[in-house]
Amino acid sequence: MTNPLGQPGRPAPGLPTPPSGWPVGSYATYAEAQHAVDYLSDQNFSVQDVTIVGVDLMQVERVTGKLTWPKVIGGGIVSGAWLGLFFGLLLGIFSTDFLGPLLVGLVGGIVFGLISATIPYAATRGQRDFSSTMQLVAGRYDVLCEPKTAERARDLLAKLAI
Repeated sequence: MTNPLGQPGRPAPGLPTPPSGWPVGSYATYAEAQHAVDYLSDQNFSVQDVTIVGVDLMQVERVTGKLTWPKVIGGGIVSGAWLGLFFGLLLGIFSTDFLGPLLVGLVGGIVFGLISATIPYAATRGQRDFSSTMQLVAGRYDVLCEPKTAERARDLLAKLAI
């Protein structure tokens, strides 16, 4: 079956398939790998044959701070107020009285925000008293190239000093 929107020999975008090609460079950061591919593009290399692959994937959770009841309640009030303000504005646009729906939306949003923030925090019972962000990072980034052009890509990248 052919894909009229894709390239011949390459699977349809979005489908999980293992990468193919020969390694032509390996870099410590994604920015370095991206710079290498950009350099290949600047040298009029056919970059559609190139793939950047993150190797040795790690899920990294960076702790951003301690959670306390005042922070949880304050965060619930602020996020709920924004949501309520949005819905209040929407209702106010379609109403003859603008201030009434705005206040109802704001108060309702604050109540909803408080409930949606405090119940999950209370359910943890102190087991997770910190906030964090999650990232998926790689130990290294390999640049792969289709075999037909891999030698030229390797020669060009050898001239690039990263």
